[in-house]
Order: sequence, then structure tokens, then C-alpha cells
Amino acid sequence: MTALAAVLALLLLPLGGTATAVDRPNVRLSTSQAGTGGSITVTGSGWRPHTLLMLLICGQSVPSRGVVGGTNSCANADGRAVTTDAGGRFGKKLPVAEPPVPCPCVVHVATVTGAAAEADAIFQVAGHAVEPLPAEPAGGRLSVLTDTRLDGSSGLLTWFGAPPARTLVFTVGNVGTSAVKNPVLHIGTSHGVFAPQWEEQQWRGTIQPGRKVQIRLPVELPGGAHGDYTVSLKYGGKVLAEQPWGVGRPWGVTLFWILACLVVPAALFRAGMAVVDRVGPRRPRGVRHCGLRLPPLALRLPGSHTPARTPSPTTTLPWFTPDSDPGTAGRLSAPHDDSPTSPTAPTRKGPM
Repeated sequence: MTALAAVLALLLLPLGGTATAVDRPNVRLSTSQAGTGGSITVTGSGWRPHTLLMLLICGQSVPSRGVVGGTNSCANADGRAVTTDAGGRFGKKLPVAEPPVPCPCVVHVATVTGAAAEADAIFQVAGHAVEPLPAEPAGGRLSVLTDTRLDGSSGLLTWFGAPPARTLVFTVGNVGTSAVKNPVLHIGTSHGVFAPQWEEQQWRGTIQPGRKVQIRLPVELPGGAHGDYTVSLKYGGKVLAEQPWGVGRPWGVTLFWILACLVVPAALFRAGMAVVDRVGPRRPRGVRHCGLRLPPLALRLPGSHTPARTPSPTTTLPWFTPDSDPGTAGRLSAPHDDSPTSPTAPTRKGPM
């Protein structure tokens, strides 16, 4: 039984090592050497599901040291992008192109969004120059020891479009043989699949070999920025850490434009109506804005039951005139001529 248990342990040991290797991102090439103008098939496994990857041929690189000169050492114009499947696997044809620096070369695969992950596979571009790698610096080297985080929060002004600002906090240690004095770090911010925009920041202080220190650096985005951003930290041409940053939409700006679209037309309408009232003809006094007011003397409409108004008392008959002379007061009969010279008037003779 003891011998059988030992045999089973020996058989299961390679399987456990294989399972561990599969969990890490890896890259395989259809051929290790090809000339310019051809193409190779790049496959990989162990990546995050549904992740966008970038495939590049880079010079001055080996898997143990990575891409020494960063993406400036790669044939960026001939790179390809691919998205992993649900199992974290991919396969893509990559055209062979000469990098801008001599070989040794690698096929470099790295994530574009999300947590940083990369893998390299040795590749030789046929006919391309080969030179030794530059010597690795013997001075101090910084390494990020803890996870990065973003401290701070958005205020009311950010809700109205002010630039979002945070503080990138991380702990670095000096794993080199000499002190690092006033290191110059690069902070990059990227949105979506776009390349990061780097900003140089210098930290004042000295980090002795074997020591660690916490560093806080300010990070700021343009005004009105919103969406998914990634903050990257780079030192000595190598990206040390990446931190995702989800920025909310500045709804205050949207609310402002909605109110502007409602208030401005209403103000223009009122101003236009005021101009029309001043320039246009004056309305009769009997007519108001709120409704139609008829003049005092209105005609009787057909079919209306409203009795017509009686004529004004100022209207006189032909034989009647209003009292305009004190001598005519008391005259109630029709007018007649009392003149003695009237031919039709009879004369009364006799004693008075």
C-alpha cells in the first residue's frame, strides 16, 4: 500500500504543475522564425475571459526582462488586437514586421483594459539585425509592494463639470543595491482603449536599499470627463501598476442645458411679444387681451333673445325741442305762431 501511494503521488505531481501553469497567461507561436512580409499564428490561454489583447513584435526584448524600451521598441503599426473567448483563449494571425530596434525579439501580448497582464514568446525576424541587450542598471530599482488605491471623492463642482481629482497611493520598495534619490515617476491616464497620456511627477525623498515608503501623487482628469479610466504608474520605462477609475457623469451639466433649452425660448417669446405690443397698432379701448368687450351700443344679433336697447333720450322729435330758453318753460302744446302779423292768425276785436 505504501508503494502504491508513492506511485500515485508521482503521477499526480506533474498534473498539479500543469494545472498551475495553465492558470497563468501564456503565448505560443506557430513558428519561431519568419521573414518580413510573412505571418505567424499566435495562440494563448490562461487569460481573463472576454479581454482585449494587443499583439506586437518587439526588439531588444527577452521573456526574462520583458520589453526593455517599452512599446517604442515594437512595430506598433503592424500590431493586431484580439479578444479572448469565455475560456480565456485566443488565436490570431500576426504579420511579420521589423521592429525599430535590433533583435533579440519577442512577440509581446498584453492586456489593453482592466488589470495588467502580459506574456512574451521568443521570436526571430529573419534578416533583421541582432545586437546584445543593453546592460541592466546596477543602481536602485523600485518595485510596488502593495496594491494601489485612489483616495478622495467628487464634490459639487465636479457634478457640474469640474475636473475630477484623486490621490494615487501606493507603497514602493528599493530592491536595488544603491539608494534612489528624488525618483521621477510617470502617471498616465487612459480612457477605454486609447493609449495613456503620461505626466511626469517627481517625488522628493531618498529610498535606501531594502527600504520601503508610501508615496502619494495627485491625479486629475480633464473637465467633464466621465466613464471608465485607468491610472498607470511607470518608473524607469516600465509600468509598475495600474488602477481602474470609474468616473460618474456630470449630471449638473445636463440639467443646466435642459433648463437653458426651456428658459431661453420662453424669454425670447416674451421679448418678441413685448416688441409686437409696442410696434403694432393700438387696440380699441373696449377690447382687452383677456376677452372681447363689446362697445356700449351694440346691434341686436339675429336669433338673440336679448332685448335691444332703447334710443338715447337725447333723440328729439321734429316738433319738440328741449327747453333751452327760460321763456319757453311751461309750454306743453305743439308749437304755434303767436305773431300778430301772421295772415292766418285771427284778430280779436273788442274791449280789452
